[in-house]
Amino acid sequence: MDLEELKRIRKENFLSHKKKKREYYLKNKLEKKLSTKIKKREIIDYEKELNELNFEEKIKSIIKQQKTHVDNRKDRIIAKIREYKDKKREYYLEHKDERLEYDKEYREEKKEELREYRKQYYEKNKERILKKQRERRKKQKIKDKE
Repeated sequence: MDLEELKRIRKENFLSHKKKKREYYLKNKLEKKLSTKIKKREIIDYEKELNELNFEEKIKSIIKQQKTHVDNRKDRIIAKIREYKDKKREYYLEHKDERLEYDKEYREEKKEELREYRKQYYEKNKERILKKQRERRKKQKIKDKE
């Protein structure tokens, strides 16, 4: 067998595989289409369902269904929230040193910029900051007198 013969055989195999794949895809697509056609959706008459007499009842029943659904899943929801918090905490503790090192490097790099930013921030919010400091001092004096 020479190289040309191998290429030809490979191409034939590839094309036959491609054809089988396409047939399988079309067959599954047709099956899905037929299965969805068989299931006919229930036609809802909204005029009848949501008229003035039934509206409140219908809303209450929907709320009740939703509440039971959430109540049934409550334990799973709480467990997932706890699991997420645990993972987050674990990740935080695992990468704490790296993050602290990064923060330290960042502060060193941006030392002057941060200093300038703080200065501008203080100038911009000077009155508000001084007012808070005065209030704290008054509260502290009152506590000291007691």
